[in-house]
Amino acid sequence: MGSEHSDTTAEGPTTALALKILVAGGFGVGKTTLVGAVSEIRPLRTEERLSELGQHVDDTGAVERKTTTTVAMDFGRITIRSGLSLYLFGTPGQDRFWFLWDELSQGSLGAVVLADTRRLEDCFPAVDYFEHRHIPFVVAVNCFADSKAFGAHEVARALDLDRGTPVVLCDARDRDSGKEVLIRLVEYAGRMHSARLLDSVG
Repeated sequence: MGSEHSDTTAEGPTTALALKILVAGGFGVGKTTLVGAVSEIRPLRTEERLSELGQHVDDTGAVERKTTTTVAMDFGRITIRSGLSLYLFGTPGQDRFWFLWDELSQGSLGAVVLADTRRLEDCFPAVDYFEHRHIPFVVAVNCFADSKAFGAHEVARALDLDRGTPVVLCDARDRDSGKEVLIRLVEYAGRMHSARLLDSVG
């Protein structure tokens, strides 16, 4: 779920906490963009150009200008506050790469499921994946210029989310917007894990 290491500052030793976060969602929803926008290091990307062979399996209907796709993962890092860093792992969106999700989800605190209101159905698999594995997640609606205007409550109802699952609106291109999504996830996942710990010892 996370790792700790000690650093020494002018005030004395401090404990730094690093948490693993997944960024998931459908094909072309903005996962690579979000990781790149918030990362304070040069993000690792595993993108390849879309080929004619992939036309039959990659639905580019709402993302005609998309020319590349993630084939393994994206990776970035952001410091939320002193002593707390997030390691971001962007998952590939297409069905044929889902075998990677189990490996990437090991030890994660939680996940961000990016959604596009023009094709909300594309994030059902990610929602199902995290719900069935009891991994806390938030749904972040990436507000594209031509996307349908839905409120958070409407999105939650359309996706049939469990009660209390946060839905936030964001711009995946904007660092501050992406950071707010991540803070919301850390807060929510922290509450969920604390509640489960209390249940297990109660």
